[in-house]
Amino acid sequence: MKITDFLAPEMVMPQLSGQDKAQVLKELAQGLAAHHPEIRIEELIAVLTEREKLGSTAIGDGIAIPHGKLAGVERIIGAFGRHAKGVDFESLDGNPTHLFFVLVAPEDSTNLHLKALARVSRLFKDPSFRQKLIEAADADEIFRLIKEEDARF
Repeated sequence: MKITDFLAPEMVMPQLSGQDKAQVLKELAQGLAAHHPEIRIEELIAVLTEREKLGSTAIGDGIAIPHGKLAGVERIIGAFGRHAKGVDFESLDGNPTHLFFVLVAPEDSTNLHLKALARVSRLFKDPSFRQKLIEAADADEIFRLIKEEDARF
């Protein structure tokens, strides 16, 4: 499984502007729904919000991986967002979150969902890679960087 199996170039959002967790989740959901007509935005926001209530998906080091399962989705899909200022996403390390990778999986896809989460987590382990994403000029550069880093595994 490669990141590009579920992340398309048009799903890179380099300028998130939400001021809090709820606004960022809504922005990410709107981005996904705009390119995936099978997604009902209200349902996706509800699924992501419910998952956050179980515990923040902000894993530290400026990274969050909001995720959930949604009826009507036939394959895993993702979106990447970057927030220049950072947002309080209730991160494990207490620091602002800048990099967001949202994953949406079919309701019955436990194994693939976990593989995708593991793949995304591995992608963000390298601090120099995270810094490159923060400094990237635009969505095209971000997608290229993600594709190159993913190819290393």
